[in-house]
Amino acid sequence: MEESAGEAYWRANVNLVRVLLVIWALVSFGCGILFRPLLSGIPVGGTDLGFWFAQQGSIITFIVLIFFYAWRMNQLDRHFGVDEE
Repeated sequence: MEESAGEAYWRANVNLVRVLLVIWALVSFGCGILFRPLLSGIPVGGTDLGFWFAQQGSIITFIVLIFFYAWRMNQLDRHFGVDEE
């Protein structure tokens, strides 16, 4: 059975959100907390990489993911014909 364009659009949106949330969780929780002992020997800006991810890296990653989401959703909107232009 073929799915409608609306269902395909929604599925693409949910899959994109799912992937971006997993990336954000890995960077913020994984690199900042779980993998911190493994990253402690790598110096970045006067501190170790694990601390950097916990303090600035997760925030920067979140901002990059927001811009990526907006860019990718504009592409999906044009692909499915629901863009605002």
